[in-house]
Amino acid sequence: MKIRVKEEALTALKENRPVVALESTIISHGMPYPQNVKTALEVEAIIRENGAVPCTIGIIDGVGVVGMSPEEIEEFGKRKGIAKVSRRDLPIIMARKEWGATTVATTMILASLAGIEVFVTGGIGGVHRGAQQTFDISADLEELARTNVTVVCAGAKAILDLPLTLEVLETKGVPVLGWQTDELPAFYCRTSGLKVDSAVQNAEEAAAVIAAKRDLHLDGGVLITNPIPEEYAMDETVINTAIEKAITEMDALGIKGKDCTPYLLAKIVELTGGKSLDANIRLVFNNAKVGAQIAAELCRYHEGK
Repeated sequence: MKIRVKEEALTALKENRPVVALESTIISHGMPYPQNVKTALEVEAIIRENGAVPCTIGIIDGVGVVGMSPEEIEEFGKRKGIAKVSRRDLPIIMARKEWGATTVATTMILASLAGIEVFVTGGIGGVHRGAQQTFDISADLEELARTNVTVVCAGAKAILDLPLTLEVLETKGVPVLGWQTDELPAFYCRTSGLKVDSAVQNAEEAAAVIAAKRDLHLDGGVLITNPIPEEYAMDETVINTAIEKAITEMDALGIKGKDCTPYLLAKIVELTGGKSLDANIRLVFNNAKVGAQIAAELCRYHEGK
């Protein structure tokens, strides 16, 4: 099997101690260097502070590395031309022994192969605006339908069509839970006007839903949507204006497919004077804390069985 799991994580999994997976696209395609490396290491530190073992996942020379070293994370942050890898790309990148940054979908695949239940990210991909004509729908939604990993996020990325994303998740049978909220967070903002399937007030409630789904052998993920802390949330009008302008410019340039999200996020950072990047970092920190708590609670559940 073309994966390598760090010893610390293997031992923790064997001893029923919490482990949390992290993606690498946010390092290679989500932020500039050195802020990307600094953020990645800070997220790992928050997970440790909350009692879990962090595993940042990436592909190095064709090997899925589950738990990169600080030196490997540094290289991911600096190296140019690292491919953004989703499910369709995984066999190609591995066969060619190349480097690849894992998206939500690929991180879920590799985390599942390693036996890790909980994965923390910023926001998932979903249905792109105008998908009725373009059919541009992220592979993240298909992965959530089939792979047994719980994803803690701040909702779907705000550049997407959030109502249609929820519709697809419903069709795929993916429970969408709100962390201490009945409303779907909108990534940079705490609210969207859209209802989640159910609210969970703490890690114990979240773990109970996850465990029930696993006990029923219902394949697929569970989505925990955690609002950005209020003090770091952006003004809805400001961010929506920036998104609309970024999408208009992207369309004019003819950018499509997997290049859309990196372009839009970078453009929005530019249009907001860096405020959207600060918000992105803060919401990931918040998700890391919640993810570690849920992973720890799941371990307690397994102890009691």
